Amino acid sequence: MKKRYEAFLALDTRGKEETIKETIEQIEKTLKAEGAEIEQVQRLEKRELSYALKHMNSAYFVNIIFAADPLIITKLRQKLKLDESVAMQNYMLLPKKKVEVTA
Repeated sequence: MKKRYEAFLALDTRGKEETIKETIEQIEKTLKAEGAEIEQVQRLEKRELSYALKHMNSAYFVNIIFAADPLIITKLRQKLKLDESVAMQNYMLLPKKKVEVTA
């Protein structure tokens, strides 16, 4: 049974700001290849970090809401950990989406 998740990603854009769109599209393809159904992609913009992360002073943040089998979260963590453009990733389980009933 699929559950809803929120993936919060910090992307390393040093020297490759112009390829950010392609990087996000590649991450979306990775999610879909693992069976995730993407609900929403929020491009939050580039921001300064409060402390250096992997020698970076700023990162581009992306928030992706998707539905997936809980077992693929571990696979996603491993795959995106190998992606040099993903500096940080965090996943959070979301409550079920409320369905509005209209009479």
